[in-house]
Amino acid sequence: MRALGAFDKFIIDPPREGALAVSKALAGLAQAGDETFLPKCIVYVSCNPSTLTRDAGLLVHEADYPMKGASVVSMFPHTSHVESIALLEHD
Repeated sequence: MRALGAFDKFIIDPPREGALAVSKALAGLAQAGDETFLPKCIVYVSCNPSTLTRDAGLLVHEADYPMKGASVVSMFPHTSHVESIALLEHD
């Protein structure tokens, strides 16, 4: 992730499999104390609430990103599919 440079905001909108590699990379940077490359704000948009839960759990517990809010949006009327959105901010 260092090769990309520093960013202050991330929008993560992965496929149904989630963003486990990105979440692990951010957790690794946080655990190494390398906050130069950690974004202050992450907006995670997911079509799969279970992978959002898994990835946000890593960010909250291992990268010290408190979850500031979460919501669901029904983007597909007459189906059971929703988009889940979480806001995580590094203090």
